[in-house]
Amino acid sequence: MSRPKPALPVEQLRITWQSASLLLGYPDESLLARTGLLRQAAALLPARVGDPLRGFLDHAERTPLPELTASYVETFDHRRRGCLYLTYFAHGDTRRRGMALLRFQQTYRRAGLVLDAGELPDHLAVVLEFGATADPDGAWALLLDHRAGLELLRMALRDSGSAWAGVVEAVTGTLPALRGDEQEAVLRLAAAGPPEEEVGLAPFAPPDHLPASTGGRP
Repeated sequence: MSRPKPALPVEQLRITWQSASLLLGYPDESLLARTGLLRQAAALLPARVGDPLRGFLDHAERTPLPELTASYVETFDHRRRGCLYLTYFAHGDTRRRGMALLRFQQTYRRAGLVLDAGELPDHLAVVLEFGATADPDGAWALLLDHRAGLELLRMALRDSGSAWAGVVEAVTGTLPALRGDEQEAVLRLAAAGPPEEEVGLAPFAPPDHLPASTGGRP
């Protein structure tokens, strides 16, 4: 079955993904300095993706930075379902996850992108930046293949009242409506959670060893 095509023009797709990539990074002074530019970018987008981005920007601008950073760590580093690593939802820390990570790496390499050592390729912000700056088609395929995990992340953030729910909602707003089989996959993931077999992810560094600015996994 052929993949559905994006409904947004490629330039709007790139703007949405680049904005979301920045907003899913660890919040710091440089992010706050960009909020004006990000608002200008959101104004170029349809309401279904621009409004959620503006909602998060409102929150970021009125929240003291120490509180914002503490909320980020609590949301993405300490909650099992607040995981920004897309393959974690389907595979947990199992051997199958290592193979899934390899596919991300191969997609990046075909586009001429080589990640820094120790940076896992399935981090949502990395995938979005890749799509915005290098290969929209490659990122589109990766996001669709991991749609169930992305939807579970969106639902978990929404249910916990996280401000970052709007950022992920903007990302899912660029994707097609869920098909029946995808809805079933989301329900299965929500019920069962990721597999728990603990194995190494060689040749990739364990997520726990990544810098805090990338958002750790549970």
